Amino acid sequence: MSLEDARWAIGPFGLDASRAATYSPERIVLAVVHHMTAATRLADIMPLLESDRRIQAVYTCAPSSMSPGWIGEHLSRLGAMVVPWQQAIRTPFNLAIAASSGQLERLHAPVLQLLHGTGFNKYAKRWNGQGPQAHGRELYGMERAVLVYRGRVIPSAMVIPTRRDVARLRRGCPEAAEVAVVAGDPAFDRLIASLAWRERYRRVLGVQDKTLVAVSSTWGPGSLLQRCPDLPARLVSELPRDSYRVAAVLHPNIWAWSGRRQVRAWLADSMRRGLILVPPEEGWRAVLTAADVVVGDHGSASCYSAAAGRPVLMASFPGEELDPASTSARLGRLAPRLVPGESLGSQLADAAMSWTPSRHRRMRELVTDVPGRSGELIRSLMYRLLNLAEPEETPVMRPVPEPEPLAVLG
Repeated sequence: MSLEDARWAIGPFGLDASRAATYSPERIVLAVVHHMTAATRLADIMPLLESDRRIQAVYTCAPSSMSPGWIGEHLSRLGAMVVPWQQAIRTPFNLAIAASSGQLERLHAPVLQLLHGTGFNKYAKRWNGQGPQAHGRELYGMERAVLVYRGRVIPSAMVIPTRRDVARLRRGCPEAAEVAVVAGDPAFDRLIASLAWRERYRRVLGVQDKTLVAVSSTWGPGSLLQRCPDLPARLVSELPRDSYRVAAVLHPNIWAWSGRRQVRAWLADSMRRGLILVPPEEGWRAVLTAADVVVGDHGSASCYSAAAGRPVLMASFPGEELDPASTSARLGRLAPRLVPGESLGSQLADAAMSWTPSRHRRMRELVTDVPGRSGELIRSLMYRLLNLAEPEETPVMRPVPEPEPLAVLG
């Protein structure tokens, strides 16, 4: 027996599914995790079916993950039944659910695919190969190479947040648009559900009587931290501690690429001076809910913030990376820009004044066509794909957990 064979999981799936079963599930659902951002999106929707005793949920980490070891540890901490990828692609399932793309054509199951951000925003990065450059650029998430395999669309259904995004998908990959279902955005709906806990989050963060500034950075070139690496330190240094607190919300890929310890080490001095840092698995929506103003970039977190009623000040905006029709590009045209060298306090105050209810409403309309309804729509779609009667209870998107800020290393 090979080492890989020895690691295979034993449980209520495959040929021995009934050998030691206590519960006798009728359907087996596979959650495919490509990266931590996808893991957080799946954490929003898997509870919609996991409590059903007719269903057994198992998880696997796709080999395209930037940090498979980290994902495996995360799933183990959740107490999930984890199946190695090599076993997952050799086992039939009743449904596979993913919040990203890559190698899904290898699964033996109908695939439900979700987006892990606010629609289709960024152009896919060009491959640095030796052949001639092709004309045009595809948008990340709607590339034909990841949606169509040998003449057949890979997902059986795709959850799309708005009709506008479906129209854009139809132009980019018309075959995939045929399986698109407008079912809103579960990450945004949980953020909206969390607004009722705003004061609770603020007490946990210790900012009840202070202005909370959230610094939100996506990852890679063009991100806030790539272009303004000293901004968190400047904010905690220049803003009066008796009236301001600063919290950092960093894209999970920043942590995955550089390592958790290194990220915390880079921000340690700022943390000693009061910077609040939350872990990548959860906490970002609690911070955005608690915030009074958000300093961000072109990442989805900035879009969610503006749509949820938080003023956004853009510290970085690489417009050349974005489709002009995208939600992120629209935010870049609405939000004021941070001016280096000018007073941070006055710019934050001006940004808060510049955002009107109509601007926030416009952003909300760009994020979802069905605010508050993603839970019921996605659950109905999942049960339809499972060919299983849906439970009578109305699904509820619950507030996110209280944030658990990280301690300073050492």
